[in-house]
Amino acid sequence: MTEVEIYTDGACSGNPGPGGWAAILKKGDVEKEIHGGERHTTNNRMELMAAIEGLGALKSPCVVTLYSDSRYLVDSITKGWVHSWRAKNFVRQGKKVPNTDLWLRLLALLEVHSVTFVWVKGHASNPYNNRCDELAVSEWKALR
Repeated sequence: MTEVEIYTDGACSGNPGPGGWAAILKKGDVEKEIHGGERHTTNNRMELMAAIEGLGALKSPCVVTLYSDSRYLVDSITKGWVHSWRAKNFVRQGKKVPNTDLWLRLLALLEVHSVTFVWVKGHASNPYNNRCDELAVSEWKALR
């Protein structure tokens, strides 16, 4: 299987408010930037959308290392929270888990690709994360 790196970020002005997501797909020396936004959303939804859109852009099953500065995204996967939520029909403490629709989309993509999630510090020295932040912010600014 093809090996790909995906860098992602989400941003939101207000929470909720206009938001943007971005992903950079990297296969060897080839890079592709994708980004989008929504008028009324949350930061967590945009973080999830960045991962969903990045993985969804792949044309065939891949081995992916996905980098994100979102603890919400990375910890939910690496600590198994999302699998626990799914086992309980996305109900936690008597309430529906937020963003269930997006978690279901992401889980479906994780059945296609072999994905390792890696947390990176946001707004730090990672140029790909910084570029994703620029793209995501530009999306919510365009929606104001």
